Amino acid sequence: MGIVLVTGATGFVAGHCVRELLEHGYQVRATVRELRAAGRRAHLVELAERLGGAVEFVQADLTSDDGWDIAVKGCDYILHVASPIPDVGKESEQAMVEAAVEGTLRVLRAAAASPTVRRVVLTSSIVTVNQGHDVDKVFTEQDWSNPDRLTGYDRSKVLAERAARDFVDQPPTALGFDLVTLHPPMILGPVLHPQTNMSHEPVIRLLGRKVPGSLDVGWSTVDVRDLARAHRLAMETPEAGGQRYICGGEHVWMREMAAVLAAEFGPRGFAVPSRTLPDWLVKLAATTDDAVKRVVPALGKQERVSAEKAKSELGLTFLPVRQSVLDTAESLLAHGIVAAPTPRRWSRRGRIG
Repeated sequence: MGIVLVTGATGFVAGHCVRELLEHGYQVRATVRELRAAGRRAHLVELAERLGGAVEFVQADLTSDDGWDIAVKGCDYILHVASPIPDVGKESEQAMVEAAVEGTLRVLRAAAASPTVRRVVLTSSIVTVNQGHDVDKVFTEQDWSNPDRLTGYDRSKVLAERAARDFVDQPPTALGFDLVTLHPPMILGPVLHPQTNMSHEPVIRLLGRKVPGSLDVGWSTVDVRDLARAHRLAMETPEAGGQRYICGGEHVWMREMAAVLAAEFGPRGFAVPSRTLPDWLVKLAATTDDAVKRVVPALGKQERVSAEKAKSELGLTFLPVRQSVLDTAESLLAHGIVAAPTPRRWSRRGRIG
């Protein structure tokens, strides 16, 4: 079946890509930052044993050239899922952009130096498609976000994809491999170990009652299991070479997410907030909460993107968002990321705990 390199294997999306590849008979090589940190990849070793496969781990960091020649040696495909995210507030925006761009080019240069690599599938983001525009429309792969109107992570993702496209398009063209980019929106679905990303925050906050109500925001979504399948399909489909694919499924408002969680977990003692907070209160909270601040520009706006190209060319299908939300929540509980509610105790005079 061939050898596939998966970068950043301990991450949320990459871990599911490893699972998808093992289930379909591929040999998997996976990059990690530190080989000595065996505990961070123990879940992948257990996963491979359960599926009757094996994962080979190599040390390679996107901030250094060391190890990448070894990582790509003999590989047929690369799923470049890893993305360096510097500590916001401690790193400048320029440092974030440079880390994203140079990390991507580092992987592509290693691929170009390998005689065996046939395709690189790059995990990009929907933010490279639908941000910085003045029009309200359904966005497709033909659209590019304007980096001059973006900051931080969003800007870094646009410039990283641009750099990747320039690398594979410039002469000489005989690189030996082609490039496919995938563009997911909010990524839901079960975690494989106690590590989350920003997409989990709404479920964590609602289920753990860390917010008094929902914000008037919504997202196009994709289940991480569907996204992992999209990586495999983009790798296997000959016609996908050079293409961009939006992997955005069903849209969900945060209040709809809260309703799904309340219906399922309310009877289990979870007090999921049911009201929607007014925008003025959200903007006030944004002055002290960076996570809230990031969503203020999206208040009241529906994220409209088309995944028709991925459906027709890759055969991609999407799980219902309700299933994704519930499976996300169950995994957060199973891994102790969200705590179960404390049982209430009652006396003759009323509740005492």
